[in-house]
Amino acid sequence: MRTSPKKARLSVYLEPKLLDALTAHAARRDLSLSLVAEAAIASFLSPDAGERREAAMSRRLDRLDRQVARMERDLGISLETLALFIRYWMTVSPPLPEPAAAAAARAQGAERYEAFVAALGRRLSRGPFFRQEIPDDLPAESG
Repeated sequence: MRTSPKKARLSVYLEPKLLDALTAHAARRDLSLSLVAEAAIASFLSPDAGERREAAMSRRLDRLDRQVARMERDLGISLETLALFIRYWMTVSPPLPEPAAAAAARAQGAERYEAFVAALGRRLSRGPFFRQEIPDDLPAESG
């Protein structure tokens, strides 16, 4: 059986907060302070530590890039939906009535708005969302 060479002793001075964090980490992992400190120093001095950090950062940036792309897509869908609704509304809405009928028109507009808000609430609570009904890759129309 091969025995490992005797380890050298090193005394270090740590800030109290850092020592508390080291102690808590070692306790959570049920490891000795020496073992945790040795692993941390080895990781810090490791030649591939920078590469590991860069790979982790790259994964995080890729995830953020995908999230931003989804948000851009959803925003585009929202804007196009709003534009289509406004175009439709302007096409089918009659001109405003003379002042005598304006109160009735406002009342009817308030009823329609309440119906819209209720329908939106039902849609949001029920799902699926409109953006989920649209495929991710839409073919471009030629013409």
